[in-house]
Amino acid sequence: MDFWRDTLRAPTKIVAPMVDASELAWRLLSRKYGAQLCYTPMLHSALFVRDLKYRNEALVSCEDDKPLIIQFCGNSPQTMLEAAQLAQDHCIAIDINLGCPQAIAKRGHYGAFLQNEWPLLRDIVSLLSENLKVPVTCKVRRFETKEKTIEYAKMLESAGCKMLTLHGRTREQKGPLTGLADWSYVKAVREAVKIPIISNGNIQNMQDLERCLNETGAVGVMTAEGNLYNPALFLRQNPPCWEPALEYLNLVQNHPCPNSYIRGHLFKLFHHVLSLPENNNLRIELGAANTLNQFQAISKQIQSMYNKFHCGEEPWTIITTESQNLVLPPWLCQPYVRDTPENHVKKVEDKVKEAEERLTDGGKRHYEDPDGNIISRKKMKKLRRILRRPEKSESNQERSSEKCFLCENPLGSKCGYKLCKKCCRDKCFVENLDCEGHRILVKTRRETAKHYADKKRSNQKELEKEVDNSTAGNFKMQLLTYNGKQ
Repeated sequence: MDFWRDTLRAPTKIVAPMVDASELAWRLLSRKYGAQLCYTPMLHSALFVRDLKYRNEALVSCEDDKPLIIQFCGNSPQTMLEAAQLAQDHCIAIDINLGCPQAIAKRGHYGAFLQNEWPLLRDIVSLLSENLKVPVTCKVRRFETKEKTIEYAKMLESAGCKMLTLHGRTREQKGPLTGLADWSYVKAVREAVKIPIISNGNIQNMQDLERCLNETGAVGVMTAEGNLYNPALFLRQNPPCWEPALEYLNLVQNHPCPNSYIRGHLFKLFHHVLSLPENNNLRIELGAANTLNQFQAISKQIQSMYNKFHCGEEPWTIITTESQNLVLPPWLCQPYVRDTPENHVKKVEDKVKEAEERLTDGGKRHYEDPDGNIISRKKMKKLRRILRRPEKSESNQERSSEKCFLCENPLGSKCGYKLCKKCCRDKCFVENLDCEGHRILVKTRRETAKHYADKKRSNQKELEKEVDNSTAGNFKMQLLTYNGKQ
């Protein structure tokens, strides 16, 4: 408890380690909105040891980014120790990730997929605990039973773990089957061990945080998704989504990060706005954005669209649709609540049942247009494209009815020879031609190949000539030496 109280300064509001999401700029934003402790994203220990570029990028921090815990994953005690020793001067503690349930952790054999290998985990924790200048902490998921979860926590405590974060979900609870975290496991572990326990799971607002502390007895609460959708939840605020977005983008200017990180954060901050049907084009635009200026322009565009409602200049009608069932207006930062696993399974079963019912006439599925007429699968795909891109003119989507000059296949719309792709390819191969419309470059590639072949032969001849000259010169020198001796 001394470590939590004196070294960490007794934090209760903690931002979880999140891959591609808890980079320096986001940590600084979270701290501004009340976070008392942050973690780096999960770092791969083997890559951290051997790749200097990866290491330098991972260790980027500043004075305002404290206290900071660096988290590693891995399955080799010695490699984990080497990585931790390289990082220990940049943080207040080293955390071992034993809770990641994703497929990449399964392939790499780390995270939650080590939770049954207790001798290995004991070796890792004890080795780091005995050889580091900073404390070692762990982040884990619960087992199916409380008894095994308690035994697991005691094993880590005896190995040298100084603080334990317990996620109230099992390894299998992820994605659409996430469901609710069970806080009773956190309470049971808290009562069984002496080290500080952090609770993780089900935290979407400050009311959840306070209820979790009261029910579990944990010293602090960690949140991941709740922080991503509303970084101001620790302040009991629901700001308009463009405010934290623009603040975050300003931080990115001073602390750059990959565009994929920025895009991911903005998609979550703008989630409820972009879910509105009228903003589908804006969602596509954000997905295609790849510069800081473009991200800022989209954020300001959302601000200009909804600030009039936020300021009360125009009335807003609460939307309740299949994708929106919000008490707060959609432009305010607020939690995203997943459907329950039971409802998800029921929806999947209903889709399978519907598909089976529609499989008739030799196993072919029937499709209908908005008027109820039976249409082909190809026509249905076309209609869906039109619905996704209504601004695109119908004329551009209609395919030419002209036929190929040599066969009955449809004519390539941009083919200069008035042929389908197959006939055009054959013609170009026989007559040594290119077709820009079909992107068939037979002539160009042959000329390129000939150019490099000629260049190779020329280089070979020059090399042979140099060898011959060298050989002749050596022979002449040997002859002069011989004559001189005579």
